[in-house]
Amino acid sequence: MMKTLKFLLRSQLTRSRVVQQVGGFTMIELLIAMILAFLVITPLMGFMINIMNTDQQEQAKANSEQEIQAALDYIARDLQQAIYIYDDAGIEAIKDKLPDRAPTTKTDRVPVLVFWKRELVSQAITITGSQKDDTFVYSLVAYYLIKDTSATWSKAARIARWQIRDGVADPSSTQTCGKYLAGQCPDIGFAPFKLDGIGTLAEKMNAWTKATADYTVNTIVLVDFIDQTKTDDVPAAPGVTCPSNTVTPPITWSKVSPNTASFNTRDAGKMTSFYACVDRVNTTAQVFIRGNALARIENDSTKLNYTESKKTYFPTASVRVQGRGYLYTK
Repeated sequence: MMKTLKFLLRSQLTRSRVVQQVGGFTMIELLIAMILAFLVITPLMGFMINIMNTDQQEQAKANSEQEIQAALDYIARDLQQAIYIYDDAGIEAIKDKLPDRAPTTKTDRVPVLVFWKRELVSQAITITGSQKDDTFVYSLVAYYLIKDTSATWSKAARIARWQIRDGVADPSSTQTCGKYLAGQCPDIGFAPFKLDGIGTLAEKMNAWTKATADYTVNTIVLVDFIDQTKTDDVPAAPGVTCPSNTVTPPITWSKVSPNTASFNTRDAGKMTSFYACVDRVNTTAQVFIRGNALARIENDSTKLNYTESKKTYFPTASVRVQGRGYLYTK
């Protein structure tokens, strides 16, 4: 029995001394594996990067189209309340009464669309007790095309809106701003237009002048990423012509921008990305906007101009609107 136990113990000790060899990859095998992985992964990486870039480009185009359409819808709703739209001669006549006026200040912008509108003020006039009634006031609205070096906005151009409004009159009021309801004073610098006296409606509206006080209302950006390509760039920016006068009686369309004498030498005045064709007699305007999706994805400002090969990055939209208001003059 003892001999058997000694034999088993000796066999176990001998077996534990045997060195077990561990298998692995050689350097050549590892090198071949790395090359194969590189050949497979590199095309896949390029494919994924291409998909991501394409998605970014398409998203930029879609965002530009949506923002331009939203801005155009806003301008259309604004114009529906118009009672008088200034043509190029009208803007030339009142240019010194507008904010950021020419030629001494803010030469980085041009007024493109300027009009008077009749605006609803709800629940403004007290009838009896807690009952109140709506009323209307007149407002002067101006849309600008702006191109500057501001770091807040894109390297393309942008459209901004400015408005001053009359107050709600109340003969019994003792407010500091005069005979107006509390909280319904006119904007600083506002003055109503005058339709009395001799002359045509255009002459009377072109004779409008602001109040003596400076404006305190600033322009507010409506939409950014508007094409900044100018007519003297190479290649030049595409232009859009106003509708032809083929109807009876003929309509006299006036191309407001850049066909305004005081502004057509400015960079913003040389752009055709935002302008209007105005039929002053019928209180109608056709507004054109062209965006610039390249400015969303390209940091180099020298590569943002319009080219025919990249025209899909420059979505365009237009709308024709007739103001619902009407002015009577003697």
